[in-house]
Amino acid sequence: MIIRVSIIALLLIILNSCRSAPEQKNDKSVPGKKEMAELNRYLIQKDRERIENYIERRDLRMTESPSGLWYQIIKEGNGKLLTDNDKIIMEYNCSLLDGTICYSSDESGPEELIVGRSEMPAGLNQGFRLLKQGGEAVFVIPPYLAYGLKGDGNRIPARSVIVYEIRLLNGND
Repeated sequence: MIIRVSIIALLLIILNSCRSAPEQKNDKSVPGKKEMAELNRYLIQKDRERIENYIERRDLRMTESPSGLWYQIIKEGNGKLLTDNDKIIMEYNCSLLDGTICYSSDESGPEELIVGRSEMPAGLNQGFRLLKQGGEAVFVIPPYLAYGLKGDGNRIPARSVIVYEIRLLNGND
């Protein structure tokens, strides 16, 4: 009986001391909001520099959208600009800045999708809205508009800038 009471008393002391022990934060190991915002600005700036170098090396004539999507319309296409729920068929190459092809319609065939409804990077969805049926374009998409910190879990690594070369096919192509 004395042993049981001693064990219970010891457990109560341990539980009580755990509850009253102050939580220690190591502010140096966990960045705060200010540090995270600064890191994000730095990463966005580095991505921008990589994109600008890519554009310069390839002698492209690209425009930057307010969101940070870079684009060059190669061929206008016909009709109205694409909007949500427009069905498109496209030929494409998706590559990294170093030229590594990640995905291509050369291996999978033309892809059919619906603008605004299909699983795709936000930057690509924005880019489609700059095109008309039959249009062609090059989009350079920074990580925050592409697959972000994780990549796509398959062929696109984490924090990758991706390049899409798109050719929209008309319904009768």
